[in-house]
Amino acid sequence: MQHLHHLYIDGRWVSPETPRLVDLINPATEAVFATFAPSDVGDVNRAIAAARQAFGAYAQTTRRERLDLLRAIVDRYRRRTDDLVEAALLEMGAPLTLARERQVPAGLIHLQQSIKSLETYQFDTVLGSTLITREPIGVCGLITPWNWPLLQIACKVGPALAAGCTMILKPSELAPASASIFAEILHEAGVPPGVFNLIQCDGPTVGQALVSHPDVDMVSFTGSTHTGIVVAKAAADTLKRVHQELGGKSPNILLDDASFATAVRHGAYACFANSGQSCDAPTRLLVPAHRQPEAAAIAKSIAEELVVGEPRSLLTTLGPVANKAQFARVQSTHPRKTAGSGLARRWDRG
Repeated sequence: MQHLHHLYIDGRWVSPETPRLVDLINPATEAVFATFAPSDVGDVNRAIAAARQAFGAYAQTTRRERLDLLRAIVDRYRRRTDDLVEAALLEMGAPLTLARERQVPAGLIHLQQSIKSLETYQFDTVLGSTLITREPIGVCGLITPWNWPLLQIACKVGPALAAGCTMILKPSELAPASASIFAEILHEAGVPPGVFNLIQCDGPTVGQALVSHPDVDMVSFTGSTHTGIVVAKAAADTLKRVHQELGGKSPNILLDDASFATAVRHGAYACFANSGQSCDAPTRLLVPAHRQPEAAAIAKSIAEELVVGEPRSLLTTLGPVANKAQFARVQSTHPRKTAGSGLARRWDRG
């Protein structure tokens, strides 16, 4: 996390145009563990200009050159595992086992999948008498969330590199440390200047400037439905392609002939994983009315197995939610069915 006070633009670590620092809070302790330097609109424009300048050359690279680059990134990613785990512990409060076994490996899996896809991808196909050539779309604006930061960064950056695109990554302001280390990994792997650029932010201004810019050809956004609507509107005037993965509530429907001992157990674990902060968490369990008591009893037993504690302890299986706003949102979901502070017993913070 040595570059949290810098942005990564055109192959160099640079200072933001407007110098200021924002505190980063460890959600497990509610203490400041670092500060980061956010971007402003001028920094966004610099990053886009660098990506546009680099696109011509990078789009002409061969499949072999891109494969070599992605393999170098995977190698450096593996070497930085401990640093990435530490970032997940600090900025997410993720339990050590979750960080080491799921959060960090999730990013690696997506990078490896990008390699696998590129190895066999057909850029040229013949349809009748027509040759169809798939070309890189151009400069991509990548906006990622805080709940699975490395997974989301890797599953956007990896395919963009494989396709021959250049890009600007804007991670969540709640997870800048993971993104900064990821940028270090790409720099160490030899990504050409301007191909990958990192901007940080602490509000909507930077994202708005990124998605509305005429030199950005495509936007990939993962986040809330509300923000997705804003992104789509901002991108509409320049007719850029927009790909979105938006939030929602996932139903888990069990029919009468299901094995409840297995299905409810799997569903409950999937809900509690990552402190419930997953877009695919099956948070609405729908069962036949006459089997509701059985399902509730099984889910209750799973909840009682969870261990809330210090994230660095190997015994801890459930960490905090990511921030105070998220905590308040959870507390307001069922106000009539909860009581007390909402904190686990024996804990006065986190």
